[in-house]
Amino acid sequence: MNLLLIDDESTDFAEAVRQKIVAFNQVQWQGLSRKNLGLKLQDSEGKLLAGISGKTFGNWFLIDYLWVDESLRHQKIGSRLLLEAELKAKARGCQFALLDTLDFQAKPFYERHGYHVQWIQQAYPETGSKFFMVKAL
Repeated sequence: MNLLLIDDESTDFAEAVRQKIVAFNQVQWQGLSRKNLGLKLQDSEGKLLAGISGKTFGNWFLIDYLWVDESLRHQKIGSRLLLEAELKAKARGCQFALLDTLDFQAKPFYERHGYHVQWIQQAYPETGSKFFMVKAL
């Protein structure tokens, strides 16, 4: 058998590998599935002003993104989105939340909401830090 090692930086290839891992993991996690969770704030014309997106998976609420338009920051909108999303995750049976944030982003905001740093990825992507934070719901 001839085996070839081939460079492939395409998103299609990355997705194919991801699907192989998902299929492998699913055998261990039968009955569990990821379910998207998202909330958005928009104006009457449909313009996105703020939002939170993530997914629930077993005991965990995995937060991917929380964003508030600069013009609306410091008005408790981010807090409202976060707290409402946590309530929805809890209603789905989640006991914990997990997120990551960069050193120039929202670490103090999340700490005020009960999140604690579990791990710091140093030198990310070169000189900064990425904080992985968790919270018991």
